[in-house]
Amino acid sequence: MADVDPQAAAARQPPPAGVESSGKAASTQATEFLRLTAVHAFYGESHILHGVDLTVNRGEVVTLLGRNGAGRTTTLKAILGLVGRRSGSIMVNGRESVALPPHRIAQLGVGYCPEERGIFASLSCEENLLLPPQVASGGMAVAEIYAMFPNLEQRAASPGTRLSGGEQQMLAVARILRTGAKLLLLDEISEGLAPVIVQALARTIRMLREKGLTIVMVEQNFRFAAPLADRFYVMEHGRIVEGFTAAELPTKAQLLHEYLGV
Repeated sequence: MADVDPQAAAARQPPPAGVESSGKAASTQATEFLRLTAVHAFYGESHILHGVDLTVNRGEVVTLLGRNGAGRTTTLKAILGLVGRRSGSIMVNGRESVALPPHRIAQLGVGYCPEERGIFASLSCEENLLLPPQVASGGMAVAEIYAMFPNLEQRAASPGTRLSGGEQQMLAVARILRTGAKLLLLDEISEGLAPVIVQALARTIRMLREKGLTIVMVEQNFRFAAPLADRFYVMEHGRIVEGFTAAELPTKAQLLHEYLGV
């Protein structure tokens, strides 16, 4: 994992949600969009999540940090119901979803970009883009998506297998923007990509936040995540061990070194 100075990263941050640059509380109170309470998740007999508690407010970017195997990806999958078994409470936009199947959870406005991207090789770039059904109103039009990702417009007729890794990642993100999802679950979107593509994805995250979307990211690349997130949760052994805001980042150097090695 790349070294990064938490204090320098925090200096690039906007103020946390609900706080103005003067440090006074903003007049509009934060609205909770996602809440996990005492969530346990299993794959077969393997107990992966052990009582996860976290909240995400509307319009926030929240990053789950931790080493490989800490339970971050499983947390995203548990939100969408893609684990063998789960218990506890998962509230999505005021609706309890822990007993719902994945397609019903998606219809609550949840979009998932998996680490493996899931691009269909036999379909063109544009066919991949148009494949997921709309789950809510307000999704981005194809023209808007191409304005955000001009490479995809240039490669619209190219088969999925002919796209570069960066183009596949852009497509995986773009695909869920068209569906109308308001909560985006992004799993390791910067992994293995060239710096220029990572910078383009960072610009995209900022644009999506400006549009009011709510984002939960799993990231191993702390240098990528630090300037983007409003808040952070650190996971270890399937549990949340610490949560803090971007403004608190400079005081967390020892914690990050202990749990992440940064």
